[in-house]
Amino acid sequence: MFADRRAAGAVLGRKLRSYAKRPGVLVLALPRGGVPVAFEIARALHTPLEVLPVRKLGVPGHEELAMGAIAAGVTMLNTEAIERLGIPQEAVAAVAAREERELERRERSYRDDRPMPQLGGRTLILVDDGLATGASMRVAIRAVRHHAPARVIVAVPVAPPDTVHSLKTEADEVVCALTPAQLLSIGRWYKSFDQVDDTEVRELLAMAERHST
Repeated sequence: MFADRRAAGAVLGRKLRSYAKRPGVLVLALPRGGVPVAFEIARALHTPLEVLPVRKLGVPGHEELAMGAIAAGVTMLNTEAIERLGIPQEAVAAVAAREERELERRERSYRDDRPMPQLGGRTLILVDDGLATGASMRVAIRAVRHHAPARVIVAVPVAPPDTVHSLKTEADEVVCALTPAQLLSIGRWYKSFDQVDDTEVRELLAMAERHST
């Protein structure tokens, strides 16, 4: 069990120390929960930190269930779940449009008009605070692959073994500190798992920028 997200990031930073001070390495956090984890990784590796907003597409009326995810122009749908639950295409489109607006809001809020850095040819470390099915991380991997990075690494504190195994087919490397057979919930593996808000995200990004300059 981790004390909090930043403590989990410190653990991952030690596991990723072979990437410390390497040119071309960039840590990309999936906000909001992935940002405190990624902050500690970036600090340990002396690398820049950026965000890659990703949004889960929740089943209408049961938003905790994912029917897909979107990130940076990439949409991934779980067509099997959509058909099984009988979700009309117009409902899927409405959820996707709403989450696209939230993605755009987060981009504006977190970047403060800063352009997304060049991803091509770089080693990208994608970070979240934990994974269940891995749907959000999977769409993040596919989004950055469009930019032809040299290497894509997934780094998370906790995920079930089958999710880690499936992501190894999409990422070049998966680093995970805990792989419990029964995840139950991501928050269960943290002593403190408070909500991360936009203010904390912006503060951590500003701190990371100061440290990297």
